[in-house]
Amino acid sequence: MTDLIAVLYIVAFALFIYGLMGLTGPRTAVRGNWIAAVGMVIAVVATLLTPGMGNWVLIALGIGIGIVVGVPAARRVKMTAMPQMVALFNGVGGGAVALIAWVEFRTTDGYSAEPRYIAIASLFAALIGSISFWGSLIAFGKLQEILPGRPITLRALQQPLNIVLLLAAVGCAVAVIAGVDAEVLMIVLLLAAAVLGLMVVLPIGGADMPVVISLLNAFTGLSAAAMGLALDNTALIVAGMIVGASGSILTNLMAKAMNRSIPAIVAGGFGGTTAVASGTREERPVRSTTAADTAVQLAYASKVVVVPGYGMAVAQAQHAVREMGQLLESKGISVSYAIHPVAGRMPGHMNVLLAEADVPYEQLKEMDDINSEFPQTDVALVIGANDVTNPAARSDPNSPIYGMPILDVSASRSVIVLKRSMSSGFAGIDNDLFYEPRTSMLFGDAKSSVGEVVEELKNL
Repeated sequence: MTDLIAVLYIVAFALFIYGLMGLTGPRTAVRGNWIAAVGMVIAVVATLLTPGMGNWVLIALGIGIGIVVGVPAARRVKMTAMPQMVALFNGVGGGAVALIAWVEFRTTDGYSAEPRYIAIASLFAALIGSISFWGSLIAFGKLQEILPGRPITLRALQQPLNIVLLLAAVGCAVAVIAGVDAEVLMIVLLLAAAVLGLMVVLPIGGADMPVVISLLNAFTGLSAAAMGLALDNTALIVAGMIVGASGSILTNLMAKAMNRSIPAIVAGGFGGTTAVASGTREERPVRSTTAADTAVQLAYASKVVVVPGYGMAVAQAQHAVREMGQLLESKGISVSYAIHPVAGRMPGHMNVLLAEADVPYEQLKEMDDINSEFPQTDVALVIGANDVTNPAARSDPNSPIYGMPILDVSASRSVIVLKRSMSSGFAGIDNDLFYEPRTSMLFGDAKSSVGEVVEELKNL
C-alpha cells in the first residue's frame, strides 16, 4: 500500500506540473485546469488510502459539503465576479490550513512528543494561513463592493499596530515551541494573525488588488507546504510549493508592472476609489463623440488597437467587442488588443474575458509589445481602462501613479474612450488622456456603446 500511495503521488505531481504549463495561454488553459484537477483527485485518493486515515463518515460529510457549496458557486459566478471568487476560494485554503494546524496542536498535546521541526512548520502554517484567510476576506469584500475600495487606515498607528500583532503571534509561537503547553497561546496566535490579515489588506486600495490577490495566493501555498511538512504529507508539500512559487513569481511580475515594491503595496498606498469632490475638478475641455462618428473613424482606419479595462468587464461587453473586431477585420482593418498586466481586478482578467469571447490569442498584445505600435495606430479604442492609460504616470512627478508603466495610447493618431462618466479610476485621480486634443469621449455603458458602433458599422 505504501508503494501504491507513492506512485499515485508521483502521478499527481506530474499532472500538477503539466496542468500548470497549460495555464500559460488561453487556448490551453481549460485543458490545463482539467489535467491539474485530475491530478488533485488522484492525490486525494492516495491520501485517503493512507492507513489510519480516520472517521470516514466525517470525511464523506466534508467532501459532500464542499461539492454542494463549491460547484454551484463556481458555475453561477459571472466572469466579472471572477476576481472576488478567486480571492474567496484562495482564502478558504488558508483558513483550512490554519484549522488543521490547530487540530494538530490539540492532538499532539502542544507538540509535546513531536520533533521541533514539526512544531515550527505547523505554527508557521497557522500564522500564514490565518493571515491569508482573513486578508482574502477583506479582498473579497472590497472587490464585491461590500467594503469601500479606498484605503482604510489608522494613519500613524497602522504600522505600529501591525508590528505589535506580528510580534504577538510570533511570541506565542516561540513560547509553544519552547514547551509551554497552553492552548490559549495557540488561540492568541490565530487571533493575532487574523487581525493582522485584516489590518494588512484594509489599507490597500482597489488599484493594488491584482498584486494583493497574487500575494495572498502565495501565502496560502506556503502555509499548505509547511503544513504538509508537519503532517509528512507529500501531496501538500509539492502542491503548496507549486502554488507558493507561482504566486510569488506572479506577485513580483505584477509589482514590476506597476513600478512599485511589494513592501510599499503591503504598507498601503494608492488605489482608493474616492471620487474628486464636487467643484474641485479642474475644468478642462472634453470632446464627446457619437457611435456613428466612432464607426466612421474605425471604418476608415488601417490599424485599430482596442484597450480593454474593468469597464468592459463590468458591462460584460467582451462579446460585443469581439463582434466589432470581426466586422473591422472583414473590412481589411488590422485589429489588436492591448493588455496591461494589472488591467481589471486580478492578473490576466482581460485575457480571460477576451478568450471567453473567442478573440484569437495572437491578437492579444502585452504592454511591452504593443507600446511601440501606438504611433502607427489610427484609432486606439479605450474601453473602460483608466489608470493604465493615464499619461500622468509619465509626465507628473506629483501623481500617485508616477512611474507606473502604462499603455501609450496617447501616441495614437486618434483616441476614443468609452466610459460611463468622467469619474476617476481606482487611483482616485483624473486621467489626463481624456483632455488631450486627439481624444474623444463616447459616454455610456460599454456594451450598449459597442453594440451601437457595431450597428453603425454594418450600415457603412
